[in-house]
Amino acid sequence: MAGRVFFFLQHATYEPAFQAASMGITAAAQGDEVYFVFAFESLRALMRGRFGLPHSEREQVESERAERLGVPVPERMLAEARELGARLVACDTTVRICGYTPEELRGTLDEVMELASLWKLTEGARTLTL
Repeated sequence: MAGRVFFFLQHATYEPAFQAASMGITAAAQGDEVYFVFAFESLRALMRGRFGLPHSEREQVESERAERLGVPVPERMLAEARELGARLVACDTTVRICGYTPEELRGTLDEVMELASLWKLTEGARTLTL
């Protein structure tokens, strides 16, 4: 049963990025309408090309183990989910709090939205916060 799924991302180190990206690509492949909502650390990491990079020794070990298993890195899964129709978005206020302008995020994000619009889209959707 296809539906709408929101992944609210505040953190961007390997573990939360892997969890969101792997669930998001799975949902998109199953026909769900998927939104990744970036805020704070995750938005800054995405902009710096650091989304999903290990932050601790434990995450480094996990990342290396995943690579040996042939599991794609979170950034790649996110890109593949996007190819399947997933959308990368952020709230306009959060964007500005993080020191960016919506124009700077073109191409990195699919859309910078007003909070009211984002809130309305979540109606009836499944939401996960990571």
